[in-house]
Amino acid sequence: MSDIRYTEEHEWIRVEGDVGTVGISAYAQEQLGDVVYVELPARGRRVERGKEMAVVESVKAASETYAPASGEVIEVNDKLTAEPGTVNADALGAGWLVKIRLSDPAEIDKLMDAAAYKKYVEGLH
Repeated sequence: MSDIRYTEEHEWIRVEGDVGTVGISAYAQEQLGDVVYVELPARGRRVERGKEMAVVESVKAASETYAPASGEVIEVNDKLTAEPGTVNADALGAGWLVKIRLSDPAEIDKLMDAAAYKKYVEGLH
């Protein structure tokens, strides 16, 4: 079973210790189309679960991404500045957006696991 958890807004988070790596789901990047720009928060910024954290722009639209958990941004994926298409190529891997030091790891328990997210996405069609 995957250790990735998902939000209804199509973000994912993979937690290791008290750090969560965050990105957008494969479904989200497919809906957006070719990603052409990613605006990431500054290191040290505090993010709050469910609040806007970053912006992903594609040839179709600009889409806000929301923090799946609260905490402090400790790392951003600078590679996306020069290569935003990495989000399309590997949304669940190299296309991650930020790493957050979690302020409340219990928030992760409120998110969907991979099976629940798959069912949720299937219900959108």
